[in-house]
Amino acid sequence: MKITDEPAFVLHARPWRESSLLVEMLTANHGRVGVVARGVTGPKKQVLKAALQPLQFLRVDLDQRGEMARLIQAEAVDIAPRLSGDALLCGFYLNELTMRLAPRGDAQGDLFLAYSQTRSRIADPSENLAWTLRRFERDLLDAVGVGFSWHLDRDGVELDPAARYLVDAEQGPVKVLSERDASERAFTPSGRALLALASDQMPSLDDLTSLRVPMRVLLQHHLGARGLKSWDMMRVMAVSRARAAVRQ
Repeated sequence: MKITDEPAFVLHARPWRESSLLVEMLTANHGRVGVVARGVTGPKKQVLKAALQPLQFLRVDLDQRGEMARLIQAEAVDIAPRLSGDALLCGFYLNELTMRLAPRGDAQGDLFLAYSQTRSRIADPSENLAWTLRRFERDLLDAVGVGFSWHLDRDGVELDPAARYLVDAEQGPVKVLSERDASERAFTPSGRALLALASDQMPSLDDLTSLRVPMRVLLQHHLGARGLKSWDMMRVMAVSRARAAVRQ
């Protein structure tokens, strides 16, 4: 099957054999696609190789045969975001999470749009990175068919803003009647926080912070035993910052 003039984002690229790359792309009309880009590492192919870098927006022609497609042509649509620090780590997380949860060959226009918007937001210094990631996590889960109505509990009742909820991967938000200790609060965001996520309205800083652990637990359920490398990198960075703060 020939795929022509297809919008695509590069998720990952790694060397293959002497002069080729294996590339994972998120396409607008064919979902995630594995691509063999042959002979792109030579001196005459530097422009093409540069275009096959993570976060790059392309238009591609592909020859899809079996599980992997062959790259026929690729043209950069824009300049990939120049990221550093936390934004760079967010870009790595964005791509890794998409690769792990988005199945190959399953067209998901909503996911493509969410990825495009998130790519722009992480490059915008005025955007809150934590909120940007929570929104993408929500949209990714919805797109791959494992999300739920974020404003309703497991019984279909509108969430109580003042109550706290355990976010169950199979049932959705489950109201917590009592908390045994303060540590449970990290796993039980308020209804107010979940309603903000449902309505795509950025919550207060406390409510935003309360969404991080429950979303990670939810994602871990669908990822399986193997976590994400980007989570390990985030953990190392957090420890490094904490130590630096103590020294100051």
